[in-house]
Amino acid sequence: MQNLRNNETRRITNSKIAFIASILTIIGLFFLSYNYIMAKKAVVYEYINGIYVEEKQDNDVEVVTENKKEGEKEEVEENDSDYIGYLKIPKIGFEKGLVDKNSEENDVEKNLYIAPVSAYPNVKGGNLIIAGHSGTGWKAFFNDLYKLRLTDQAIVTYKNKEYVYQLMDFYKQPKNGKVTIKRNKSKTTLTLITCTNGDSTTQTVYIFELKE
Repeated sequence: MQNLRNNETRRITNSKIAFIASILTIIGLFFLSYNYIMAKKAVVYEYINGIYVEEKQDNDVEVVTENKKEGEKEEVEENDSDYIGYLKIPKIGFEKGLVDKNSEENDVEKNLYIAPVSAYPNVKGGNLIIAGHSGTGWKAFFNDLYKLRLTDQAIVTYKNKEYVYQLMDFYKQPKNGKVTIKRNKSKTTLTLITCTNGDSTTQTVYIFELKE
């Protein structure tokens, strides 16, 4: 009888140990998955916010940085947390406000991101460069850009004036922290950049030219 009780006790103890081990395994897997996801998020965040700094410093990368003409200034809104304009893309039913490129709200985690080297639409021959997330979640503002085709339009409203652009080219590039912008420097352009739909290893660059 004593042996039976001892065996029963051992079975209960083994069951408890197995149960506790299973719980600890599940908790461990959860934290590993969480850390992995957060690490990936950090990489994406640093990638999008850092590409333009590297562009300006790396002479091997073709980047269009337009110099303003002498005496020409870009006005900054007094309250730079407000929208200074809007980007609208009729083909995909997209419309989103733009904050000033010098604003603390000019952050890919909060809004569309205007690259510091950008020129606003009223600068002739300039290039307005905007990056945004794609994928899932509320921050995936550029998730439907892959649906665009040549000659589709994008409209930027700035200082109560509409600037209508036409898509002239789009191409993929590796995600290596750099962006090569291939555009006609004699044209006033709009460049949109986002991750390629269905391909986590590349980004897609969309080049629009202002319609005269």
